[in-house]
Amino acid sequence: MRWWPRRVAIDDQRWLVVDVESSGLNPQRDRLLAIAGVALRRHDLGWAIDLADSFEVVLLQSQAHPVDKANILIHGIGVQAQRAGIPSAQALQAFERWVGQGVLVGYHSAFDQTLIDRASQQALGRRLRNPWLDLAELAPAVDTAGSASPLARSLDDWMHRFGIECAVRHQAAADAHATAQLLLCLWPRVRAQWPRANAPIAFKQVADLAARARWLPR
Repeated sequence: MRWWPRRVAIDDQRWLVVDVESSGLNPQRDRLLAIAGVALRRHDLGWAIDLADSFEVVLLQSQAHPVDKANILIHGIGVQAQRAGIPSAQALQAFERWVGQGVLVGYHSAFDQTLIDRASQQALGRRLRNPWLDLAELAPAVDTAGSASPLARSLDDWMHRFGIECAVRHQAAADAHATAQLLLCLWPRVRAQWPRANAPIAFKQVADLAARARWLPR
């Protein structure tokens, strides 16, 4: 087993918005089927989506694993695509290389992180040490009007609020791109928390801001 340090030096100029598809809704039990992501790069005091810096892979599923055909209707990864995927170790090593020292961003990111961590531990004997930012926490922390209703906490609700369109919902690459657009929409509200800041806002500042949402009344 390869040893990894508890923390990695992060590249605060490159944030990676990640989404996964899985065989079910239980990240502790279900299997990772696909990973996709797109990079955001610092642009002046904000961000720009870098479509040239993206990632997408379908993981090979063992014949021993039954395929849930009802679940296929959600994520669209058919039986043949699952059987023709890339071996888990190869896919996850490629994902590691793409991530590098980037910051990872997701919506309800604990789900994505748990699935990736479980698969990486099983296939590689290690997991990523890169920090994650959860936009499900950041969004209500900086846009209280958008989170006034208990229902306005899904990705679909935030997309509707900001007029974000997604080509194919529940398809990892499309969802990652929509989530990246959500971060761009939220960023002016993030910057408003530091109105006199004339320098890029660091990841730790944003992560601390997102953590405040855990204490917001529900």
